Amino acid sequence: MGEVGVEFGVEPMIRGSMAMENTCGALVRELECLWTEIGEDKEAKDRMLMELEMECIKVYRRKVEETSNEKAQLHRLLVSQEAELAALVACLGENSLQLEMAKNKVALKEQIASVTPILTDLRAKKEERMRQFADLRSQIEKISAEIAGHNHQYDPSSKYIKMDEIDLSIRTLTEYQRHLSNLQKEKSDRLHKVLEYVNEVHFLCGVLGLDFAKTVDEVHPSLHETGSGKSTNISSNTLDGLSQVVLKLKAEKKMRVQKLQETVKSLVELWKVMDSPEEERRHFGKVATIVGSSEEDVACSGVLSLEIIKQTEAEVERLTKLKASRMKELALRRRLELEDICRNSHIQPDMSTTSEKTIALIDSGLVDPSELLENIEAQIVKAKEEALTRKEIMERVDKWLMACEEENWLEEYNQDAKRYSAGRGVHLNLKRAEKARAIINKIPAIVDNLMIKTFAWEDERNMPFLYDGVRLVAVLEEYKLTRLQKEEERRRYRGQKKLQSILLTEKEPLHGSRPSTKRGGSFNRKTNGYSTNGSGNGFMTPTPRRVSAGSATPELLTPRSHSGRHNWYFSDSRHLPTAPFNFIALSKEGSMSSYASISGSEPDSPLLL
Repeated sequence: MGEVGVEFGVEPMIRGSMAMENTCGALVRELECLWTEIGEDKEAKDRMLMELEMECIKVYRRKVEETSNEKAQLHRLLVSQEAELAALVACLGENSLQLEMAKNKVALKEQIASVTPILTDLRAKKEERMRQFADLRSQIEKISAEIAGHNHQYDPSSKYIKMDEIDLSIRTLTEYQRHLSNLQKEKSDRLHKVLEYVNEVHFLCGVLGLDFAKTVDEVHPSLHETGSGKSTNISSNTLDGLSQVVLKLKAEKKMRVQKLQETVKSLVELWKVMDSPEEERRHFGKVATIVGSSEEDVACSGVLSLEIIKQTEAEVERLTKLKASRMKELALRRRLELEDICRNSHIQPDMSTTSEKTIALIDSGLVDPSELLENIEAQIVKAKEEALTRKEIMERVDKWLMACEEENWLEEYNQDAKRYSAGRGVHLNLKRAEKARAIINKIPAIVDNLMIKTFAWEDERNMPFLYDGVRLVAVLEEYKLTRLQKEEERRRYRGQKKLQSILLTEKEPLHGSRPSTKRGGSFNRKTNGYSTNGSGNGFMTPTPRRVSAGSATPELLTPRSHSGRHNWYFSDSRHLPTAPFNFIALSKEGSMSSYASISGSEPDSPLLL
């Protein structure tokens, strides 16, 4: 195929040469004819033909040289294009194009024609790739400068990078993009961290009453000046500076919280001691909320400012001076409060701080009034704690005293001769009497349970349970003994009544008819003042009580009540006779009066003890 192609290429040249020879021969023959007509000799003809041949050779040689130069130029162009193409392929990583060109080598112009569009496309691709790399580099340099804390100035000439000085392949481009993505993520994280620090600094400055702009400006001005063309500095130095500022502000906040809490505690105590009005307290209501609050919970704006702290300290100082001038009044007031607590709980107050002693100590100047007041405050706290431990027993004591009061009322009610007469409120008294009997039936169980609780309290604390200075267990045991004595007297009284009834029956023929019940009843109420009715239910009877010689004084038999509600037991005990009522040793002259006293009661009445 190559030989055929060569033959086809030579034939046109031969035909052209033959045609040119024919034309030249015709022209030479015509020129010879003209020379013959002119009469030129042979030498002149040969010389002119030689000149003509030399001129033709020169033209051919010049043409050959021009063609050879053109070929060399085309070859150089092709070589340069191939070199550029190879460089572009290597730079852009387009290795498949080089193999395609090696298979299609033809004439120079065809090779150039085939290389030129590829080269043009690669050049455009290179320009685009260089622009991409320039943009990536610019962003990388800018973010790196921001992270490093330097000012970045973009150089437009950086995009004209020599082809052999950089790798423009897709792999390199991907690496640049990945690097840029990492830098952007780092920038975002740093910016987020900076904003967190700035917000925390803003919050702490608000709580502490500090100038936020001035505080962050010491770290970097861009943290609060984010105007046009200004970005927030995210360098490591800025992060470290903000971290140190946050730590410093937190330490300052902790110190101020502790200081203000101590000051506010003193202020609250002074308010309580001085009984300060609500209007005066309301001015410091915002700072009063930090008492008992943790450091994290203190978030009110300006609550820890130096101005607020100074105002609070000035108020504490003012109240302290005022407290010193009113210390005697305060001490007496707190002493009365202590006595009131002890009175309600039936505790003996500390006698070392009585009102008389307190006034004498303050007037003498031997004791610091503040220490004396603190001592009274400690006694109040101790009394409150002890009252809390005695609460259950005191409730049971109140229940017992209420039952005793009902028992006393029932005794007085049974001694009333008109209790069954028609009138207003009679049915209410009857109902109350029935309820009183039910309550009185529970007295033994109430006393037993109260003693059990009291013994448990004493065993637990290894100390006696005192009620107004008297041991409660002793009072309860004396009360039980008194009830037993009452029961014994009641039984003895019923036996004596039965014996006297028999004697009166035997003597009736000697003394005439039996006295009337009405007369005896009137005489009975006038002289004795009690009812002879009694039931065996264990209730106290209105018979006069006898105090044994070895028993305690009447004042110790039952606890005292300062309210006056349960004083009946003591008032009744103080007026008890010291000798028992002896029905057997009655004189003969008093037989009839005693008989009238006994027979004048109403044994058939519905309300019986």
